[in-house]
Amino acid sequence: MHDYQRIADRIAADILSGRLKPGQRLPPQRSFARRRGIAASTAGRVYAELVRRGLVVGEVGRGTFVRAAPVPSGRALAEPATTAPVNLELNYPTAPDQAALLAPALAPLLRPDVLSEATRTAPADGTPAAREAACGLLATAGWRPSAGQVLFSGNARQAIAGALAALVRPGGRVGIDALTYPLVKEIAARLGVTLVPLAGDADGIRPDSVAAAHRTAPLSALYLQPTLHNPTSATMPETRRRRLAAELRPWGLPVVEDRIWSFLSDDTEPFAAFAPELTYVVDGLSKRVAPGLTVGFLVVPEGRAGRVGEALRSGGWTAGRFALEAALRWMADGTVDRLTTAKRADASRRQRLVTEHLRGFAVRADPRAYYAWWRLPTPWRADTFTAAAAARGIAVTPGPSFAVPAGPSFAVPATGPAPARSPDPAASGAADCVRLGLASAPFEALEQALRTLASLARGTPRETADLPS
Repeated sequence: MHDYQRIADRIAADILSGRLKPGQRLPPQRSFARRRGIAASTAGRVYAELVRRGLVVGEVGRGTFVRAAPVPSGRALAEPATTAPVNLELNYPTAPDQAALLAPALAPLLRPDVLSEATRTAPADGTPAAREAACGLLATAGWRPSAGQVLFSGNARQAIAGALAALVRPGGRVGIDALTYPLVKEIAARLGVTLVPLAGDADGIRPDSVAAAHRTAPLSALYLQPTLHNPTSATMPETRRRRLAAELRPWGLPVVEDRIWSFLSDDTEPFAAFAPELTYVVDGLSKRVAPGLTVGFLVVPEGRAGRVGEALRSGGWTAGRFALEAALRWMADGTVDRLTTAKRADASRRQRLVTEHLRGFAVRADPRAYYAWWRLPTPWRADTFTAAAAARGIAVTPGPSFAVPAGPSFAVPATGPAPARSPDPAASGAADCVRLGLASAPFEALEQALRTLASLARGTPRETADLPS
């Protein structure tokens, strides 16, 4: 074992034992080298080893800090990954009396004859009745899919996986926002797909950035969240959607459009309305209805259902027949519409709490959304704030969970007169941001949590200028 590894082991033991606390600052490398009686180059290797192990994080101009925890994965947003009493990581809304609204439609499924049919397997395209119901649910004023375009998956995440598996070969490149839904990163990694973060601004991904990336090495697809983007809650305006569609059309570049939160916005046309021949629309019932018994939708361009259906079947991502039958009844009897109305009102009410208790902070949030993107005041960073919040019984999601790393071979700037980095602070500096999920915590607990977080942010993290002896 090399000397630098032994020194790194001792510091790692101090971190894991709690002797070095999250947010503590290590001394400059030259000071560390003098104190230990080692070469500056050896000190550099010690610090690099600690970074490699995920125990510290270095920031230019600020120093090296003990991390709050290992780099989080997107799984934290899908599974209970914390014992904190107030969980602002998970984000599944629940309407008042939701179970009572859902129960009546399930009662007929318990009849032996109906249950026998509902427990059979279902193909990727479901049933004719389910396809018609889905078309009605997903339709907007300017766009309505045909029944032949609709496929079903177990949930929206599986629909994303099915679309990418059908569109992108292993090793292929997918353009994406620099901040995105974390589980897309995990899906891409498992499929062997490279995500290429693209430059954007307050209106979303810039068309010239897509062009620059595609010229560098061809993209196989784009993944977009044009309506109530997670985590920033930004919505791409119609003018940008039209420009982006025009840019993509000559290349025939397909788009996977994630609309899982679009039910909270009833005045925005999908990207598919402007490029129907290119767009694969992902949606689902996990947010509209409930996460435990859900169905995902995948609307494909005309004539593409066969290939994408094969991807869903081979991945084991098709919807279960019982869930499909339950979803059909909830869509047909108006239950989904009633839940949508209730959750829109609930999201608005919770956003008013954010406005009230985080007034004066740099918070970006759409009044219709169930989340808020918070740029923390100096000297807080995402990991130290996350640790401090957890110590107070509140789980929040650190901004780096949403960041798509730009490797040296595919970091793509925008071209033209506008700057490559977005003027919108929500699109950069994820290390100084956290996302607050507003949906899952009880209303009173959310209000108290926001008060606590605001008070915490007005203070400062404890920083130590040197290591203990």
